[in-house]
Amino acid sequence: MKVTQLPDGTPVPCLGQGTWQMAETPARRAAEIAALREGVALGMTLIDTAEMYGDGAAEELVGEAIAGIRDRVFLVSKAYPHNASRDRLPRACERSLTRLGTDRIDLYLLHWRGDIPLGETVDAMAALHAAGRIGAWGVSNLDTADMVELVAAGGEGCATDQILYNLTRRGPEHDLLPWLANHAMPAMAYSPVEQGRLIADPTLNHIATSVGATPAQVALAWTIRNGDVIAIPKAGTVDHVRENRAAADLTLSAADLAALDDAFPRPRGRRPLEML
Repeated sequence: MKVTQLPDGTPVPCLGQGTWQMAETPARRAAEIAALREGVALGMTLIDTAEMYGDGAAEELVGEAIAGIRDRVFLVSKAYPHNASRDRLPRACERSLTRLGTDRIDLYLLHWRGDIPLGETVDAMAALHAAGRIGAWGVSNLDTADMVELVAAGGEGCATDQILYNLTRRGPEHDLLPWLANHAMPAMAYSPVEQGRLIADPTLNHIATSVGATPAQVALAWTIRNGDVIAIPKAGTVDHVRENRAAADLTLSAADLAALDDAFPRPRGRRPLEML
């Protein structure tokens, strides 16, 4: 499994597992749990979730999936912006820990920016780290100016910025991804296959056929091509998670990358960070 490092040197896989929209259909629960466990067995040990997903139901599903294998998992969860204050963040974290059935979250993120000053969130995260409730902390959906403000507010310890990034959402390449790289912070890409919409693209299909892969595998391999982006696709079945896992072993040629650049050109000018 291809790996990258957080700023503190912690190695994490470049290909993890997302859980957005999991735990929403009872009939799929067993399959989703089996998929998460298979992903861990295959080296996709980073599992991302959030208190928002299913109003905590996704965290409960993850907790069930990692029971007995917790020490093999790098666990990521996210807090609502309105819970990111000094008094509310510890309580939100404890609720997430209870749902997850664990005593620590390896990486705890601010889900998006709200009204609470970033400096206060930094202090709250630092307190959770000092108490041993989280191993590291980071943010999600923060653009370059937000990251500059975060560091100025004492947030040098930020480990990552989880962002919307895929072949159709290349705006972060202008300044956000270079800024993160200069600060040794890997980006974490959610919706790396654009929620499945990318797989119908003819260029992706052509490249996939030529390299003996699927369009989704090509899209994922492109996302993690440089080794400084962590992709967290969701897979609700064992077969799907196996398909995703194979993307980590796929290396795209210079010609493949050039064809993808032509089909999915980077925006000519800077664009505000997009969100889903």
